[in-house]
Amino acid sequence: MDSPRTSSTSDKPIIWTVSVSRLSALFRDITVEYDHLASIEPLHIGFDEAATYIRERLATEHCDVVIAAGSNAAWLKSRVSVPVVAARASGFDVLQALTRARKLAGNAPGAIGVVSYGALLPELAEFAAGFGLDLVQRSYVTQEDARAAVDELKALGVAVIVGAGSVTDLAEEAGLRAVFLYSAASIRQAFDDALELARLTRLEVDRSRGRSRTSSTPPDKQRLRRGLNDLRGDSPAMQQLRQTVVLYARSPSTVLIEGETGSGKELVAQAIHRESPRRDANRPFVAVNCGAIAESLLESELFGHEDGAFTGARRGGHAGLFEAANGGTLFLDEIGEMPLSLQTRLLRVLEEREVMRVGGTRPVPIDVRVISATHCDLEARVRDGRFRADLFYRLAVLRLALPPLRARVQDIAPLLEWSLKGALAALDARPHPNLLAELKACTPLLTGYAWPGNVRELRNLTERLALFLAAEPLQALTPGFMLSVAPELARGAAPADAAAGPTQESATAVLARFGGQRDLAADHLGISRTTLWRRLKAEG
Repeated sequence: MDSPRTSSTSDKPIIWTVSVSRLSALFRDITVEYDHLASIEPLHIGFDEAATYIRERLATEHCDVVIAAGSNAAWLKSRVSVPVVAARASGFDVLQALTRARKLAGNAPGAIGVVSYGALLPELAEFAAGFGLDLVQRSYVTQEDARAAVDELKALGVAVIVGAGSVTDLAEEAGLRAVFLYSAASIRQAFDDALELARLTRLEVDRSRGRSRTSSTPPDKQRLRRGLNDLRGDSPAMQQLRQTVVLYARSPSTVLIEGETGSGKELVAQAIHRESPRRDANRPFVAVNCGAIAESLLESELFGHEDGAFTGARRGGHAGLFEAANGGTLFLDEIGEMPLSLQTRLLRVLEEREVMRVGGTRPVPIDVRVISATHCDLEARVRDGRFRADLFYRLAVLRLALPPLRARVQDIAPLLEWSLKGALAALDARPHPNLLAELKACTPLLTGYAWPGNVRELRNLTERLALFLAAEPLQALTPGFMLSVAPELARGAAPADAAAGPTQESATAVLARFGGQRDLAADHLGISRTTLWRRLKAEG
Protein backbone atom coordinates (compact mmCIF):
# COMPACT_ATOMS: atom_id res chain seq x y z
CA MET A 1 0.00 0.00 0.00
CA ASP A 2 1.02 3.62 -0.48
CA SER A 3 2.26 5.49 2.56
CA PRO A 4 -0.39 7.40 4.55
CA ARG A 5 -1.25 10.81 3.25
CA THR A 6 -0.38 13.79 5.36
CA SER A 7 -3.50 15.74 4.44
CA SER A 8 -6.16 16.36 7.04
CA THR A 9 -9.09 14.03 7.47
CA SER A 10 -11.44 16.65 6.02
CA ASP A 11 -9.47 16.64 2.78
CA LYS A 12 -9.80 12.89 2.34
CA PRO A 13 -12.33 11.51 -0.15
CA ILE A 14 -15.56 10.43 1.54
CA ILE A 15 -16.70 6.92 0.58
CA TRP A 16 -19.80 5.04 1.73
CA THR A 17 -19.96 1.27 1.30
CA VAL A 18 -23.39 -0.32 0.88
CA SER A 19 -23.99 -4.01 1.55
CA VAL A 20 -26.62 -6.24 3.12
CA SER A 21 -24.94 -9.64 3.12
CA ARG A 22 -21.64 -11.37 3.86
CA LEU A 23 -20.05 -8.80 1.57
CA SER A 24 -20.18 -6.50 4.61
CA ALA A 25 -17.44 -8.48 6.34
CA LEU A 26 -15.19 -8.29 3.29
CA PHE A 27 -15.80 -4.55 3.00
CA ARG A 28 -14.94 -4.16 6.69
CA ASP A 29 -11.66 -6.08 6.35
CA ILE A 30 -10.53 -4.11 3.29
CA THR A 31 -11.59 -0.76 4.77
CA VAL A 32 -8.77 -1.05 7.33
CA GLU A 33 -6.24 -0.94 4.48
CA TYR A 34 -7.70 2.30 3.08
CA ASP A 35 -8.47 4.26 6.26
CA HIS A 36 -5.42 6.48 5.72
CA LEU A 37 -6.53 7.33 2.18
CA ALA A 38 -10.24 8.04 2.64
CA SER A 39 -12.98 8.57 5.20
CA ILE A 40 -15.02 5.37 4.79
CA GLU A 41 -18.42 4.67 6.35
CA PRO A 42 -20.26 1.34 6.03
CA LEU A 43 -24.03 1.34 5.42
CA HIS A 44 -25.59 -2.03 6.21
CA ILE A 45 -28.74 -1.48 4.15
CA GLY A 46 -29.70 -2.01 0.55
CA PHE A 47 -31.97 -1.20 -2.38
CA ASP A 48 -34.85 1.25 -1.67
CA GLU A 49 -33.89 1.69 1.96
CA ALA A 50 -30.31 2.55 0.99
CA ALA A 51 -31.37 4.87 -1.83
CA THR A 52 -33.74 6.81 0.44
CA TYR A 53 -31.16 7.03 3.25
CA ILE A 54 -28.41 8.25 0.91
CA ARG A 55 -30.63 10.88 -0.71
CA GLU A 56 -31.63 12.23 2.71
CA ARG A 57 -28.02 12.48 3.90
CA LEU A 58 -26.83 14.09 0.67
CA ALA A 59 -29.22 16.96 1.32
CA THR A 60 -26.96 18.12 4.17
CA GLU A 61 -23.74 16.10 3.80
CA HIS A 62 -21.12 15.38 1.16
CA CYS A 63 -20.08 11.99 -0.22
CA ASP A 64 -17.66 11.49 -3.12
CA VAL A 65 -18.39 7.88 -4.07
CA VAL A 66 -20.59 4.96 -3.03
CA ILE A 67 -19.29 1.38 -3.38
CA ALA A 68 -21.76 -1.48 -3.75
CA ALA A 69 -21.98 -4.73 -5.70
CA GLY A 70 -24.27 -6.67 -8.01
CA SER A 71 -27.97 -5.85 -8.05
CA ASN A 72 -27.53 -3.43 -5.14
CA ALA A 73 -25.07 -1.32 -7.17
CA ALA A 74 -27.30 -1.36 -10.26
CA TRP A 75 -30.30 -0.31 -8.15
CA LEU A 76 -28.45 2.63 -6.59
CA LYS A 77 -26.88 3.93 -9.82
CA SER A 78 -30.23 5.10 -11.18
CA ARG A 79 -31.56 6.38 -7.85
CA VAL A 80 -28.85 8.50 -6.21
CA SER A 81 -26.90 11.50 -7.48
CA VAL A 82 -23.52 10.43 -6.09
CA PRO A 83 -21.29 8.23 -8.33
CA VAL A 84 -21.61 4.49 -7.60
CA VAL A 85 -18.66 2.14 -8.13
CA ALA A 86 -19.77 -1.46 -8.64
CA ALA A 87 -17.45 -4.10 -7.19
CA ARG A 88 -17.05 -6.77 -9.84
CA ALA A 89 -15.89 -10.34 -9.54
CA SER A 90 -12.96 -11.08 -11.85
CA GLY A 91 -12.53 -14.12 -14.03
CA PHE A 92 -9.97 -15.37 -11.53
CA ASP A 93 -12.60 -15.05 -8.78
CA VAL A 94 -14.98 -17.22 -10.79
CA LEU A 95 -12.34 -19.90 -11.35
CA GLN A 96 -11.39 -19.92 -7.67
CA ALA A 97 -15.04 -20.12 -6.62
CA LEU A 98 -15.69 -23.03 -8.98
CA THR A 99 -12.64 -24.83 -7.62
CA ARG A 100 -13.94 -24.41 -4.06
CA ALA A 101 -17.42 -25.49 -5.13
CA ARG A 102 -16.08 -28.64 -6.73
CA LYS A 103 -14.20 -29.56 -3.55
CA LEU A 104 -17.24 -28.76 -1.45
CA ALA A 105 -19.47 -30.95 -3.60
CA GLY A 106 -17.07 -33.87 -3.33
CA ASN A 107 -18.73 -37.02 -4.56
CA ALA A 108 -22.23 -35.76 -3.86
CA PRO A 109 -24.61 -36.09 -6.80
CA GLY A 110 -25.84 -32.91 -8.53
CA ALA A 111 -24.37 -30.09 -10.57
CA ILE A 112 -22.75 -26.83 -9.51
CA GLY A 113 -25.00 -23.80 -9.95
CA VAL A 114 -23.74 -20.33 -10.85
CA VAL A 115 -26.19 -17.47 -10.30
CA SER A 116 -24.86 -14.19 -11.77
CA TYR A 117 -26.28 -10.70 -11.80
CA GLY A 118 -27.60 -9.29 -15.09
CA ALA A 119 -26.60 -11.97 -17.57
CA LEU A 120 -25.18 -15.46 -17.89
CA LEU A 121 -21.42 -15.93 -18.21
CA PRO A 122 -21.02 -17.48 -21.69
CA GLU A 123 -17.31 -18.19 -21.25
CA LEU A 124 -18.11 -20.65 -18.44
CA ALA A 125 -19.79 -23.16 -20.75
CA GLU A 126 -16.57 -24.08 -22.59
CA PHE A 127 -14.57 -23.93 -19.38
CA ALA A 128 -16.96 -26.37 -17.71
CA ALA A 129 -16.82 -28.72 -20.68
CA GLY A 130 -13.03 -28.61 -20.76
CA PHE A 131 -12.67 -29.39 -17.04
CA GLY A 132 -15.51 -31.88 -16.75
CA LEU A 133 -17.74 -29.69 -14.59
CA ASP A 134 -21.48 -30.30 -14.44
CA LEU A 135 -22.49 -26.65 -14.46
CA VAL A 136 -25.90 -24.95 -14.55
CA GLN A 137 -26.18 -21.16 -14.92
CA ARG A 138 -28.96 -18.76 -14.02
CA SER A 139 -29.08 -14.94 -13.91
CA TYR A 140 -31.11 -12.45 -11.90
CA VAL A 141 -31.97 -8.76 -11.71
CA THR A 142 -34.19 -8.47 -8.63
CA GLN A 143 -34.10 -10.30 -5.33
CA GLU A 144 -37.24 -12.13 -6.44
CA ASP A 145 -35.37 -13.32 -9.53
CA ALA A 146 -32.49 -14.54 -7.36
CA ARG A 147 -34.81 -16.44 -5.01
CA ALA A 148 -36.59 -18.05 -7.98
CA ALA A 149 -33.24 -19.06 -9.54
CA VAL A 150 -32.08 -20.67 -6.29
CA ASP A 151 -35.39 -22.54 -5.91
CA GLU A 152 -35.17 -23.78 -9.49
CA LEU A 153 -31.59 -24.98 -9.07
CA LYS A 154 -32.54 -26.78 -5.86
CA ALA A 155 -35.37 -28.53 -7.71
CA LEU A 156 -32.85 -29.61 -10.36
CA GLY A 157 -30.72 -31.28 -7.69
CA VAL A 158 -27.85 -28.78 -7.68
CA ALA A 159 -25.38 -29.54 -4.89
CA VAL A 160 -23.54 -26.22 -4.51
CA ILE A 161 -24.37 -22.67 -5.64
CA VAL A 162 -21.79 -20.00 -6.51
CA GLY A 163 -22.84 -16.36 -6.36
CA ALA A 164 -22.78 -12.99 -4.65
CA GLY A 165 -23.68 -12.45 -1.02
CA SER A 166 -27.46 -12.27 -1.40
CA VAL A 167 -27.43 -15.38 -3.61
CA THR A 168 -25.34 -17.41 -1.17
CA ASP A 169 -27.60 -16.29 1.70
CA LEU A 170 -30.65 -17.48 -0.24
CA ALA A 171 -28.91 -20.76 -1.09
CA GLU A 172 -28.12 -21.49 2.56
CA GLU A 173 -31.68 -20.58 3.55
CA ALA A 174 -32.82 -23.20 1.04
CA GLY A 175 -30.56 -25.79 2.68
CA LEU A 176 -27.90 -25.77 -0.05
CA ARG A 177 -24.16 -25.34 0.18
CA ALA A 178 -22.86 -22.03 -1.16
CA VAL A 179 -19.60 -20.43 -2.26
CA PHE A 180 -19.15 -16.66 -2.09
CA LEU A 181 -17.93 -15.23 -5.38
CA TYR A 182 -16.00 -12.08 -4.47
CA SER A 183 -12.34 -12.04 -3.45
CA ALA A 184 -10.43 -9.48 -1.43
CA ALA A 185 -8.57 -8.49 -4.63
CA SER A 186 -11.82 -7.55 -6.38
CA ILE A 187 -12.97 -5.42 -3.44
CA ARG A 188 -9.56 -3.70 -3.31
CA GLN A 189 -9.97 -2.87 -6.99
CA ALA A 190 -13.36 -1.32 -6.26
CA PHE A 191 -11.77 0.83 -3.55
CA ASP A 192 -8.97 1.81 -5.94
CA ASP A 193 -11.51 2.78 -8.61
CA ALA A 194 -13.50 4.76 -6.05
CA LEU A 195 -10.40 6.69 -4.94
CA GLU A 196 -9.48 7.46 -8.55
CA LEU A 197 -13.03 8.57 -9.36
CA ALA A 198 -13.09 10.83 -6.29
CA ARG A 199 -9.74 12.34 -7.28
CA LEU A 200 -10.87 13.07 -10.84
CA THR A 201 -14.18 14.51 -9.64
CA ARG A 202 -12.43 16.87 -7.23
CA LEU A 203 -9.98 17.96 -9.93
CA GLU A 204 -12.89 18.74 -12.24
CA VAL A 205 -14.61 20.77 -9.52
CA ASP A 206 -11.41 22.70 -8.91
CA ARG A 207 -10.99 23.43 -12.62
CA SER A 208 -14.56 24.69 -12.84
CA ARG A 209 -13.77 27.10 -9.98
CA GLY A 210 -10.70 28.32 -11.79
CA ARG A 211 -8.27 26.62 -9.44
CA SER A 212 -5.74 23.87 -10.07
CA ARG A 213 -5.20 21.11 -7.55
CA THR A 214 -2.21 18.79 -7.63
CA SER A 215 -3.16 15.15 -8.13
CA SER A 216 -3.15 13.22 -4.88
CA THR A 217 -1.90 10.15 -6.73
CA PRO A 218 1.58 10.28 -8.29
CA PRO A 219 1.74 9.20 -11.97
CA ASP A 220 3.55 5.94 -11.20
CA LYS A 221 0.80 4.95 -8.75
CA GLN A 222 -2.16 5.58 -11.08
CA ARG A 223 -4.60 2.70 -10.86
CA LEU A 224 -5.05 0.52 -13.92
CA ARG A 225 -8.67 0.73 -15.05
CA ARG A 226 -8.98 -1.75 -17.95
CA GLY A 227 -9.60 -5.44 -17.39
CA LEU A 228 -11.32 -8.63 -18.46
CA ASN A 229 -14.77 -7.03 -18.67
CA ASP A 230 -13.46 -4.65 -21.34
CA LEU A 231 -12.76 -7.57 -23.70
CA ARG A 232 -16.24 -7.41 -25.17
CA GLY A 233 -17.94 -9.87 -27.45
CA ASP A 234 -19.79 -13.19 -27.17
CA SER A 235 -18.34 -14.87 -30.26
CA PRO A 236 -16.51 -18.19 -29.70
CA ALA A 237 -13.23 -16.42 -30.51
CA MET A 238 -13.73 -13.86 -27.74
CA GLN A 239 -14.93 -16.46 -25.25
CA GLN A 240 -11.74 -18.42 -25.92
CA LEU A 241 -9.66 -15.25 -25.62
CA ARG A 242 -11.05 -14.40 -22.17
CA GLN A 243 -10.44 -17.95 -20.95
CA THR A 244 -6.86 -17.78 -22.20
CA VAL A 245 -6.31 -14.41 -20.51
CA VAL A 246 -7.44 -15.84 -17.16
CA LEU A 247 -5.23 -18.90 -17.67
CA TYR A 248 -2.14 -16.90 -18.67
CA ALA A 249 -2.66 -14.50 -15.78
CA ARG A 250 -1.91 -17.32 -13.36
CA SER A 251 1.57 -17.82 -14.84
CA PRO A 252 4.63 -15.60 -14.32
CA SER A 253 5.97 -16.45 -17.82
CA THR A 254 6.42 -13.97 -20.66
CA VAL A 255 3.55 -13.51 -23.11
CA LEU A 256 3.73 -12.56 -26.79
CA ILE A 257 0.49 -11.04 -28.09
CA GLU A 258 0.11 -11.10 -31.87
CA GLY A 259 -2.60 -9.18 -33.65
CA GLU A 260 -3.42 -6.62 -36.29
CA THR A 261 -3.42 -2.92 -35.59
CA GLY A 262 -6.45 -1.86 -33.56
CA SER A 263 -7.26 -5.37 -32.35
CA GLY A 264 -6.70 -4.51 -28.67
CA LYS A 265 -3.24 -5.83 -27.83
CA GLU A 266 -2.59 -3.42 -24.96
CA LEU A 267 -6.11 -3.97 -23.63
CA VAL A 268 -5.39 -7.72 -23.45
CA ALA A 269 -2.05 -7.05 -21.74
CA GLN A 270 -3.81 -4.91 -19.13
CA ALA A 271 -6.42 -7.63 -18.58
CA ILE A 272 -3.69 -10.24 -18.01
CA HIS A 273 -2.05 -7.95 -15.46
CA ARG A 274 -5.33 -7.19 -13.66
CA GLU A 275 -6.26 -10.87 -13.44
CA SER A 276 -2.83 -11.85 -12.13
CA PRO A 277 -1.51 -11.97 -8.54
CA ARG A 278 0.65 -8.96 -9.41
CA ARG A 279 -2.49 -6.82 -9.29
CA ASP A 280 -3.25 -7.75 -5.68
CA ALA A 281 -0.66 -5.41 -4.17
CA ASN A 282 -1.40 -2.58 -6.63
CA ARG A 283 1.80 -3.30 -8.47
CA PRO A 284 2.46 -1.17 -11.57
CA PHE A 285 1.59 -1.81 -15.20
CA VAL A 286 4.03 0.16 -17.37
CA ALA A 287 3.64 0.36 -21.16
CA VAL A 288 6.11 1.54 -23.80
CA ASN A 289 5.84 1.58 -27.59
CA CYS A 290 9.20 0.43 -28.87
CA GLY A 291 8.48 1.90 -32.31
CA ALA A 292 7.52 5.36 -31.08
CA ILE A 293 10.78 6.27 -29.30
CA ALA A 294 13.94 7.20 -31.17
CA GLU A 295 16.62 4.50 -31.01
CA SER A 296 19.05 6.88 -29.27
CA LEU A 297 16.57 7.37 -26.41
CA LEU A 298 14.97 3.93 -26.17
CA GLU A 299 17.93 2.36 -24.35
CA SER A 300 17.85 5.02 -21.63
CA GLU A 301 14.05 4.83 -21.34
CA LEU A 302 14.08 1.07 -20.84
CA PHE A 303 17.18 0.56 -18.72
CA GLY A 304 17.78 3.98 -17.16
CA HIS A 305 21.03 5.92 -16.97
CA GLU A 306 23.47 7.26 -14.41
CA ASP A 307 24.37 10.90 -13.89
CA GLY A 308 26.58 12.12 -16.74
CA ALA A 309 26.23 8.90 -18.76
CA PHE A 310 25.83 10.91 -21.98
CA THR A 311 25.29 14.45 -23.19
CA GLY A 312 21.89 15.62 -21.97
CA ALA A 313 21.60 12.89 -19.32
CA ARG A 314 19.32 13.84 -16.44
CA ARG A 315 21.18 15.20 -13.42
CA GLY A 316 21.25 12.57 -10.69
CA GLY A 317 20.50 9.77 -13.13
CA HIS A 318 17.21 8.27 -14.18
CA ALA A 319 15.49 4.97 -13.37
CA GLY A 320 14.32 3.17 -16.51
CA LEU A 321 10.98 1.56 -17.19
CA PHE A 322 12.16 -1.83 -15.97
CA GLU A 323 12.82 -0.34 -12.55
CA ALA A 324 9.52 1.58 -12.68
CA ALA A 325 7.69 -1.70 -13.35
CA ASN A 326 9.48 -3.62 -10.58
CA GLY A 327 7.06 -6.01 -8.92
CA GLY A 328 4.55 -5.55 -11.73
CA THR A 329 4.25 -5.86 -15.49
CA LEU A 330 6.14 -4.18 -18.34
CA PHE A 331 4.29 -4.11 -21.66
CA LEU A 332 6.56 -3.78 -24.71
CA ASP A 333 4.37 -2.81 -27.66
CA GLU A 334 5.67 -3.06 -31.24
CA ILE A 335 8.51 -5.27 -30.00
CA GLY A 336 9.36 -6.10 -33.62
CA GLU A 337 10.57 -2.53 -34.07
CA MET A 338 13.23 -2.83 -31.35
CA PRO A 339 16.73 -2.31 -32.82
CA LEU A 340 19.03 -5.35 -32.84
CA SER A 341 21.54 -3.57 -30.62
CA LEU A 342 18.95 -3.32 -27.82
CA GLN A 343 17.59 -6.82 -28.33
CA THR A 344 20.82 -8.23 -26.86
CA ARG A 345 20.47 -6.07 -23.74
CA LEU A 346 16.80 -7.01 -23.35
CA LEU A 347 17.64 -10.71 -23.56
CA ARG A 348 20.24 -10.35 -20.81
CA VAL A 349 17.77 -8.55 -18.54
CA LEU A 350 15.21 -11.31 -19.04
CA GLU A 351 17.73 -14.06 -18.33
CA GLU A 352 19.57 -12.45 -15.42
CA ARG A 353 16.56 -10.66 -13.84
CA GLU A 354 18.67 -7.59 -13.26
CA VAL A 355 19.19 -4.36 -15.16
CA MET A 356 22.31 -2.27 -15.66
CA ARG A 357 21.74 1.45 -16.21
CA VAL A 358 23.53 3.17 -19.09
CA GLY A 359 26.86 4.33 -17.70
CA GLY A 360 26.35 2.29 -14.54
CA THR A 361 28.44 -0.43 -12.91
CA ARG A 362 25.99 -1.82 -10.35
CA PRO A 363 23.26 -4.24 -11.48
CA VAL A 364 19.78 -3.57 -10.07
CA PRO A 365 17.70 -6.71 -9.27
CA ILE A 366 14.18 -6.60 -10.72
CA ASP A 367 11.04 -8.71 -10.56
CA VAL A 368 9.11 -7.83 -13.71
CA ARG A 369 6.75 -9.84 -15.86
CA VAL A 370 7.21 -8.90 -19.52
CA ILE A 371 4.31 -8.93 -21.96
CA SER A 372 5.17 -7.95 -25.53
CA ALA A 373 3.06 -7.37 -28.60
CA THR A 374 3.52 -7.14 -32.35
CA HIS A 375 1.42 -6.62 -35.46
CA CYS A 376 4.12 -8.02 -37.74
CA ASP A 377 5.27 -11.58 -38.46
CA LEU A 378 8.01 -11.84 -35.86
CA GLU A 379 9.06 -15.33 -36.97
CA ALA A 380 9.65 -13.97 -40.48
CA ARG A 381 11.85 -11.27 -39.00
CA VAL A 382 13.82 -13.96 -37.19
CA ARG A 383 14.37 -15.75 -40.51
CA ASP A 384 15.41 -12.45 -42.13
CA GLY A 385 17.92 -11.76 -39.35
CA ARG A 386 16.06 -8.66 -38.13
CA PHE A 387 15.08 -10.20 -34.79
CA ARG A 388 17.11 -12.44 -32.52
CA ALA A 389 15.82 -16.02 -32.41
CA ASP A 390 16.86 -16.52 -28.78
CA LEU A 391 14.99 -13.36 -27.74
CA PHE A 392 11.91 -14.43 -29.71
CA TYR A 393 11.71 -17.74 -27.86
CA ARG A 394 12.37 -15.98 -24.54
CA LEU A 395 9.52 -13.55 -25.14
CA ALA A 396 7.09 -16.13 -26.52
CA VAL A 397 6.87 -18.67 -23.68
CA LEU A 398 3.11 -18.06 -23.89
CA ARG A 399 1.59 -16.87 -27.19
CA LEU A 400 -1.76 -15.29 -27.81
CA ALA A 401 -3.16 -14.48 -31.28
CA LEU A 402 -5.95 -11.90 -31.26
CA PRO A 403 -8.80 -12.44 -33.72
CA PRO A 404 -9.41 -9.60 -36.20
CA LEU A 405 -12.87 -8.06 -36.09
CA ARG A 406 -13.82 -9.57 -39.48
CA ALA A 407 -13.28 -13.03 -37.95
CA ARG A 408 -15.96 -12.42 -35.31
CA VAL A 409 -18.71 -10.69 -37.26
CA GLN A 410 -21.38 -11.55 -34.67
CA ASP A 411 -19.66 -9.15 -32.27
CA ILE A 412 -19.78 -6.16 -34.63
CA ALA A 413 -23.35 -4.96 -34.01
CA PRO A 414 -23.19 -5.35 -30.18
CA LEU A 415 -19.80 -3.59 -30.09
CA LEU A 416 -21.14 -0.78 -32.25
CA GLU A 417 -24.20 -0.40 -30.04
CA TRP A 418 -22.13 -0.26 -26.84
CA SER A 419 -19.54 2.13 -28.27
CA LEU A 420 -22.18 4.38 -29.86
CA LYS A 421 -24.08 4.71 -26.57
CA GLY A 422 -20.85 5.76 -24.86
CA ALA A 423 -20.03 8.28 -27.60
CA LEU A 424 -23.54 9.76 -27.43
CA ALA A 425 -23.36 9.99 -23.63
CA ALA A 426 -20.11 11.95 -23.93
CA LEU A 427 -22.04 14.46 -26.05
CA ASP A 428 -24.95 14.57 -23.56
CA ALA A 429 -27.17 12.92 -26.17
CA ARG A 430 -29.46 9.92 -25.79
CA PRO A 431 -29.55 6.89 -28.11
CA HIS A 432 -32.73 6.04 -29.98
CA PRO A 433 -35.06 3.67 -28.08
CA ASN A 434 -34.95 1.35 -31.12
CA LEU A 435 -31.18 1.61 -31.63
CA LEU A 436 -30.62 -2.16 -31.60
CA ALA A 437 -33.29 -2.72 -34.25
CA GLU A 438 -31.75 -0.01 -36.43
CA LEU A 439 -28.33 -1.60 -36.11
CA LYS A 440 -29.72 -5.00 -37.08
CA ALA A 441 -30.99 -3.44 -40.31
CA CYS A 442 -27.41 -2.28 -40.97
CA THR A 443 -25.89 -5.69 -40.21
CA PRO A 444 -25.22 -6.72 -43.86
CA LEU A 445 -23.39 -3.44 -44.40
CA LEU A 446 -21.34 -3.84 -41.21
CA THR A 447 -20.44 -7.50 -41.64
CA GLY A 448 -19.57 -7.08 -45.32
CA TYR A 449 -16.78 -4.64 -44.52
CA ALA A 450 -13.24 -5.91 -43.83
CA TRP A 451 -12.50 -3.57 -40.87
CA PRO A 452 -8.74 -3.25 -41.50
CA GLY A 453 -8.47 -1.05 -38.42
CA ASN A 454 -10.42 -3.55 -36.30
CA VAL A 455 -12.07 -2.38 -33.05
CA ARG A 456 -10.17 0.92 -33.10
CA GLU A 457 -11.68 1.70 -36.51
CA LEU A 458 -15.14 0.72 -35.26
CA ARG A 459 -14.75 3.01 -32.25
CA ASN A 460 -13.71 5.88 -34.53
CA LEU A 461 -16.80 5.26 -36.66
CA THR A 462 -19.09 5.43 -33.64
CA GLU A 463 -17.63 8.79 -32.60
CA ARG A 464 -18.34 10.08 -36.10
CA LEU A 465 -21.88 8.71 -36.06
CA ALA A 466 -22.52 10.15 -32.59
CA LEU A 467 -21.67 13.68 -33.79
CA PHE A 468 -24.25 13.50 -36.58
CA LEU A 469 -26.91 11.81 -34.44
CA ALA A 470 -26.47 14.31 -31.62
CA ALA A 471 -26.90 17.16 -34.11
CA GLU A 472 -29.99 15.49 -35.67
CA PRO A 473 -31.79 13.58 -32.86
CA LEU A 474 -34.66 12.55 -35.17
CA GLN A 475 -32.34 11.01 -37.77
CA ALA A 476 -32.81 7.23 -37.99
CA LEU A 477 -29.69 5.07 -38.15
CA THR A 478 -30.42 3.59 -41.59
CA PRO A 479 -27.93 1.91 -43.95
CA GLY A 480 -28.15 4.95 -46.23
CA PHE A 481 -27.38 7.36 -43.40
CA MET A 482 -24.50 5.19 -42.21
CA LEU A 483 -23.02 5.14 -45.72
CA SER A 484 -23.29 8.90 -45.95
CA VAL A 485 -21.26 9.23 -42.76
CA ALA A 486 -18.86 6.32 -43.49
CA PRO A 487 -18.60 5.81 -47.28
CA GLU A 488 -15.69 3.39 -46.74
CA LEU A 489 -18.26 0.77 -45.69
CA ALA A 490 -19.38 0.57 -49.33
CA ARG A 491 -16.05 -0.97 -50.27
CA GLY A 492 -17.15 -4.23 -48.65
CA ALA A 493 -14.74 -7.05 -47.89
CA ALA A 494 -11.08 -6.63 -48.73
CA PRO A 495 -9.42 -9.03 -51.16
CA ALA A 496 -7.70 -12.04 -49.65
CA ASP A 497 -4.22 -10.64 -50.12
CA ALA A 498 -5.22 -7.53 -48.18
CA ALA A 499 -6.73 -9.45 -45.29
CA ALA A 500 -3.43 -9.47 -43.46
CA GLY A 501 -3.79 -5.70 -43.05
CA PRO A 502 -2.27 -2.59 -44.58
CA THR A 503 1.12 -3.16 -42.93
CA GLN A 504 2.13 -5.41 -45.83
CA GLU A 505 2.32 -2.40 -48.21
CA SER A 506 5.52 -0.61 -49.03
CA ALA A 507 6.04 2.41 -46.80
CA THR A 508 7.40 4.37 -49.78
CA ALA A 509 4.30 3.60 -51.87
CA VAL A 510 1.93 4.55 -49.05
CA LEU A 511 3.80 7.81 -48.44
CA ALA A 512 3.55 8.66 -52.15
CA ARG A 513 -0.18 7.85 -52.18
CA PHE A 514 -0.70 10.33 -49.32
CA GLY A 515 1.28 13.06 -51.05
CA GLY A 516 4.25 12.88 -48.71
CA GLN A 517 2.15 13.52 -45.58
CA ARG A 518 3.85 11.31 -43.01
CA ASP A 519 1.15 11.59 -40.35
CA LEU A 520 -1.47 10.21 -42.75
CA ALA A 521 0.84 7.48 -44.05
CA ALA A 522 1.80 6.33 -40.54
CA ASP A 523 -1.86 6.30 -39.46
CA HIS A 524 -2.80 4.21 -42.53
CA LEU A 525 -0.06 1.69 -41.77
CA GLY A 526 -0.95 1.57 -38.07
CA ILE A 527 2.56 2.59 -36.99
CA SER A 528 4.25 5.61 -35.43
CA ARG A 529 6.11 8.31 -37.40
CA THR A 530 9.38 6.99 -35.95
CA THR A 531 8.67 3.49 -37.26
CA LEU A 532 7.64 4.94 -40.63
CA TRP A 533 10.95 6.77 -40.82
CA ARG A 534 12.82 3.52 -40.07
CA ARG A 535 10.93 1.64 -42.81
CA LEU A 536 11.55 4.38 -45.36
CA LYS A 537 15.24 4.31 -44.47
CA ALA A 538 15.34 0.49 -44.78
CA GLU A 539 13.61 0.60 -48.18
CA GLY A 540 16.28 3.02 -49.37
